[in-house]
Amino acid sequence: MMLTDGHLLDHRRPDAGQRSDALAALFDPTTFRHLERLGVGSGWRCWEVAAGGMSVVSWLAKRAGPTGRVLATGPDTSWAPPAVRPPIQLRVHDVGADEPPAEGFDLVHARFVLAQVPDPERALRTMVKALRPGGRLLVEDADPTLQPLACPDEHGPEQQLANRVRRAMCDVRAEQGAELAYGRRLPRLLREAGLRRVEADAYFPLASPACGAFEAEAVGQVREQLVAAGRVTEQDLDRHLANAAAGGTDLATAPLISAWGRKA
Repeated sequence: MMLTDGHLLDHRRPDAGQRSDALAALFDPTTFRHLERLGVGSGWRCWEVAAGGMSVVSWLAKRAGPTGRVLATGPDTSWAPPAVRPPIQLRVHDVGADEPPAEGFDLVHARFVLAQVPDPERALRTMVKALRPGGRLLVEDADPTLQPLACPDEHGPEQQLANRVRRAMCDVRAEQGAELAYGRRLPRLLREAGLRRVEADAYFPLASPACGAFEAEAVGQVREQLVAAGRVTEQDLDRHLANAAAGGTDLATAPLISAWGRKA
């Protein structure tokens, strides 16, 4: 969940597919739970913003059915399979700079998007504008400062190393311009954008097998910067990733804050 070129997550990276798989394994269940609660069903028109994989898009398409529409957008769509069938449609779109790709959506969903764009307020206005009256918006973003530990149960040297690496990663991300406390602001931002019946919750997995894969991807994105800054050594990182792969460190992720509301 890093800034790339000051903009959205880079889905063109060679490891983007692995990162998407890890994100899906960790966070799809809670995302699907919220989408079910919002009532996504047959005939719905849905916009998946800055999609980086097919898991949520496919879930929405199954729920919307042949009479619905699922538009998946992003600054790059190379992550999508060669043949995408209705009701799924793909379009290149930059939510942080472009006007909405259409209006009248029953649902707009964005996960790990708003905190990654240069102008999140504009991106949020674009999403709200795309909704029909009464349409639902679900936005989800991380908040590492709410739960900053890689291992909440710091009972030994492996866990202590993991937490040292996590703190260093947060420092590097902050220096790169990432807003680490963005997730907690989502309920207020949705209300300020004019949405009604705003609610939110937080979720973070602990000791999931996918946490190790996600940790490896996250460390890989900033490995050079971590070492160059002198916060950790190459040997520290190799040892930490080996511990994570072994599955005995009970790794956790930053909390995912999910906030939702309806357009008046």
